[in-house]
Amino acid sequence: MTLNNIGLKSRESEIISNKLNELLSNYQVFYMNARGFHWNIKGNKFFELHAKFEELYNESLVKIDEIAERILTLGFTPVHAYSDYMKVSKIAEAKNISEGDKAIMEILKGYEVLLPIERDLLELAGEHNDEGTSALMSDYIREQEKLIWMFNAYLNKD
Repeated sequence: MTLNNIGLKSRESEIISNKLNELLSNYQVFYMNARGFHWNIKGNKFFELHAKFEELYNESLVKIDEIAERILTLGFTPVHAYSDYMKVSKIAEAKNISEGDKAIMEILKGYEVLLPIERDLLELAGEHNDEGTSALMSDYIREQEKLIWMFNAYLNKD
């Protein structure tokens, strides 16, 4: 059994890193979608949604960096080509959306992809004593569950 630099089993860290790369790929597309919504939003909710989408893409950028750095910490290489992201991402590109409710529904669709990956990672990391990845995923899940509630409230959906 080979251990990596932080004392975790190398093979198990590779499995976790592969799943983290899947999450990273989806986050990159989520980020670009949020950025596009920020740029293209129109209508009577422009100011509040423009600011909210900026907040979302800034938070996504932080998460992208955290995920990539976690992969590196585990001893592996983060995916870093957009063509590779698109091969892996289950989040679809959202093009030319300028209407607020449609943009928010796309954000919610993104969370429908991100949350299950994060929950899988939380379970996987727990099974392999990877507290660093567990803590990261736990934080993301808690934050996104609240955002889902808030976006659904905004759309007046139960």
